[in-house]
Amino acid sequence: MMLDVSCRKDYTGAIKIMKVQCNMKLAFFDTKPYDKPGFDEHSAGTDIEIKYFETRLGEDTVQLAKGFDGVCVFVNDTVNEKVVNELYDLGVRVIALRCAGFNNVDTKACFGKLHVFRVPAYSPYAVAEHAMALLLTVNRHTNKAYIRTRDFNFSLSGLTGFDLHGKTVGVVGTGKIGRIFAEICKGFGMRVLAYDKFPNLTSGLDYVELPELLRQADVISLHCPLTDETRHMIDADAIAQMKPGVVLVNTSRGGLVDTEALIEGLKCHKIGAACLDVYEEEGDLFYEDCSEEIVADDTLVRLISMPNVIVTSHQAFLTKEALSNIAATTVDNLLKFERGEPSPDTEVCYHCERKETCRKARDQKCF
Repeated sequence: MMLDVSCRKDYTGAIKIMKVQCNMKLAFFDTKPYDKPGFDEHSAGTDIEIKYFETRLGEDTVQLAKGFDGVCVFVNDTVNEKVVNELYDLGVRVIALRCAGFNNVDTKACFGKLHVFRVPAYSPYAVAEHAMALLLTVNRHTNKAYIRTRDFNFSLSGLTGFDLHGKTVGVVGTGKIGRIFAEICKGFGMRVLAYDKFPNLTSGLDYVELPELLRQADVISLHCPLTDETRHMIDADAIAQMKPGVVLVNTSRGGLVDTEALIEGLKCHKIGAACLDVYEEEGDLFYEDCSEEIVADDTLVRLISMPNVIVTSHQAFLTKEALSNIAATTVDNLLKFERGEPSPDTEVCYHCERKETCRKARDQKCF
C-alpha cells in the first residue's frame, strides 16, 4: 500500500492527521452512535475507508471482515483463537482496539499473524471522575433524592451518608487512572493507601501490601487490568479481611470481583455499598437496551435490586474528550502500522517468551 503521511500534535497532545494517502479498509464492529463522529473526523483525509457494523465481532460474525485489511473492536467483541485464525485467513492483518484493556483478545494466537493495538490513555480523568461520582452518589444517596423530589417527596429519611474527609481510601492499581483518582480523593481530605504489583515510587503515594490495604480502607477502588493473576482478586477471602461497612468501587474490569462473593458480603453487611461500572458477565447486556426484556441473569438482577448497589453500564470512559482521543489514537495506530513504524506504547505485548531478544523493548515491531 502506498502511503504519504504527516502528523503533528496540538498543544493538548491530541493527534492531528495532516496529509495522508492510504488504502486501508477497516471493519468497525459494535458501532454505537457516539463512535461515528470522532472516527469520521479523524479519518477524514486519510483514505482509511471505514465500514461500520452494529453487530459485535465473534465466531458467528467474523466473515463480515472478508475483504478488509483491519478490524476495529471494543471491550465486548470476542477475539479468541478461532476468530484470530479466521481473520488471518480472510486477509486481515491488524486489530485496532478502541479501548485500553485487551483481555477479550487472544494475544498469543495473534503473535506472528495479527498486530494488535490499543488506546492506553484516552482520558484517565474520565474514568477517575466517574469512580468518584459513583462513590458520592452511593454515599449521599443523590440518586434516591432525585427520584423522591420529582414526586414531591421531600423526606430525608434513609438519606444519611458519611463525610469522605478523614476516611481512608485504598487504591488498587496505580496507573494513570488510579493516580488521578488518588489525587481526587486527596482533594476531599481522604487518606490514601495504594497497592500495585509494580509500585510507582515517584508518585508520592503510600504503598502497602494488599492485605494491609483491605484491613484499613473505608473505601476500596479498583483500577488494575484483568489478568489471570488479578481475576477474582476480590473474593470471599479478600472480603473477609475488609472493614465492616466498606464501600467497593470498580470501574476497571468486572472479572476482578467474584460477584457471588460480593453478593454474600453485601447480604451480611460486611460490604456497606458497591459501585460497579463493570460486571464480569456484562458481555450480552451492557451497551444494549434490555428494558423491554426479562433479564435472565439472576446475579445481575439481584445486584441491581439492592438499595446499596449502583450499577452503570461500563460508561466511565464516555466523555467528549475521551471519544475524540480514542478516535485520534486509533487512527494514528493504523497509520503507523501501514508505514511499518513500531508503536511500543500502543501495541500489546504478545507474551512471546523472548525476554532476552524482545523487539518491543528495543522500540521495534514485534514481528
